[in-house]
Amino acid sequence: MKKRLVLFIPLVLFLVMGVFLYKGLFLNPQNLDSALEGKPIPAFQLERLEDRGDLITNESLKGKVSLLNVWATWCPSCKYEHPYLMRLARQDILPIYGINYRDERAMAIRELNRQGDPYTVNIFDHDGRLGLDLGVYGAPESYLVDHNGIIRYRYAGPIDQRVWNETLFPMIEELQAAAKLDGAS
Repeated sequence: MKKRLVLFIPLVLFLVMGVFLYKGLFLNPQNLDSALEGKPIPAFQLERLEDRGDLITNESLKGKVSLLNVWATWCPSCKYEHPYLMRLARQDILPIYGINYRDERAMAIRELNRQGDPYTVNIFDHDGRLGLDLGVYGAPESYLVDHNGIIRYRYAGPIDQRVWNETLFPMIEELQAAAKLDGAS
């Protein structure tokens, strides 16, 4: 009798694995949990992309609701997202801070000169340390940050009109309203 039950163990394991994998088919890879949501931007001190002597810190990003956007020249999805970021920058809804992630400085500057620069400030994260501290899986990723420097939402993937209208813009309006109540700009 025991030998017959042992024969069913592989079948039971196969069924359990099948259910687990089937459930994974319906997960949204752009809806990644972030351990930093509700926490401050990690402390950092990095150079501005365009100026090695200009240091940017996490404190530099406080005061307004903002969008942190992780990008790189090697990232095809970043190239897809770029025209939409340019459009958002022209609308001046909120500051967009770029984090140039694991890239070459000269190539990144050349790309921005050629395609336009949507960023209020561009942080050069050559070794990816800030990206690692943020929990970046890959580029592009974006973080909504409130006026106190607290990460409120993380979005993995390129921002387009649908993502903006359905997800980001409603949150931004709420965060900006809360900032006005707190007396921030």
